[in-house]
Amino acid sequence: MTDSRFHLGWFLNFTVDDWDGQWGDGGRDWSGETLVDVARQLDRSGFDFVLLEDKSMVADTYGGSFVAELKHAYHAPKLDPAPLVPLLARATERLGIIATLSTTFYPPYLLARLTATLDHLTRGRVGWNVVTSGEDRAAQNYGYERIPEHDLRYEKADEYVDLVQRLWESWDEDAVVLDRETRTYADGAKVRDIGFSGRFYASRGPLNTPPSPQRRPVIAQAGGSPKGRDLAAKYADVVVSPASTVDDMRAYRDDIRARAEALGRRPDDVKVLFLVSPTLGDTDAHARERAEARLRDPEFLERTLVGIADVTDIDFSRFDLDQPLPADLATHGEQGTLRAMLKGSEGKTLREIILGDSGRRKGDLVGTPATVADRLEEIHRAVGGDGFLIHAPGMRINRKYVIEVADGLVPELRRRGLVRDPVAEPPRPRLRDRLREF
Repeated sequence: MTDSRFHLGWFLNFTVDDWDGQWGDGGRDWSGETLVDVARQLDRSGFDFVLLEDKSMVADTYGGSFVAELKHAYHAPKLDPAPLVPLLARATERLGIIATLSTTFYPPYLLARLTATLDHLTRGRVGWNVVTSGEDRAAQNYGYERIPEHDLRYEKADEYVDLVQRLWESWDEDAVVLDRETRTYADGAKVRDIGFSGRFYASRGPLNTPPSPQRRPVIAQAGGSPKGRDLAAKYADVVVSPASTVDDMRAYRDDIRARAEALGRRPDDVKVLFLVSPTLGDTDAHARERAEARLRDPEFLERTLVGIADVTDIDFSRFDLDQPLPADLATHGEQGTLRAMLKGSEGKTLREIILGDSGRRKGDLVGTPATVADRLEEIHRAVGGDGFLIHAPGMRINRKYVIEVADGLVPELRRRGLVRDPVAEPPRPRLRDRLREF
């Protein structure tokens, strides 16, 4: 019998919280304690993992300056997610922690060693979110003039992930023998050079890090373009999709699974999670009012466009809000984000695209916990799996929103047998084991 449950993850930014709202911490605390509180809530309620997003720039795409970016604190200021991983792990028992690390900016050996170290520090609960980065401004921080062209980035990323996996596997699982009689810590015959020499990268190896608890930390990837989907199908344990309609979700999941199977992988080992941002209320009318109030916020439109400009590298300030966008709009940044934004936008103005899309996307997840649970169950059964990656509206986290989800929506889902029960189930601390449990 097929397991009817689905997985839950949370998409987090290591940036300021909802600092000017009623339930934020004021935007002055950079110790990570807010995110520690969030992680504890998610761990207690049975979430499988948090995914820590990252960008390494102060964006100036929107309007050609830092002004709008820093006013709205959308992607900056931001702290590096990697040091946050052990902090969250020490505060939780089972929660997986997936950190975003760019193949364009990290040397492969450094990334392989870092992620193996984090897997040790978390006792097997770490993952790597593979991104290629799509912003010239970020490239210039690392001494490059431009980011590589989109398809080339993914060709390089394919070779990069292959190299990292070989480094992870440069020690046999039983290489550490701890033989007191011969006073041998590790058997040198079970550790090897990898002698990797590819088109883009080279590394002699081996890692100087012993095999980590998962041996190969969990890999996450958000593949939107054909090249991105190929990469996700080849390597990823978790695939993140921005698809917003049930038909798009089903088509995307079927496509990833077919690509994975064609590469000799078990499709069930590739979990496709869809980004959602429920709006909850005490009644359905209350939830609708909250959703509509967000759209009426005079800062909402610009803030949303700043965020989209950051990841697509398109300056939306140059377009008339009350005119349709150019038909030939394209990007060498995040193509999946642009594609999701433009889907069904024919004949609509930019204002209508943003307000209409934001008001109706993600399966109309607006209502009481019971109403939203009904809709998530309906989507899950129609799509076939595998779960949802929740993020706060506008990516601005606050404790109240987390509590509404963790103590309102999740118990409703649990009563229906749709998500795991962390109290009744035995612990599966290693992240890959949790993901493959159902």
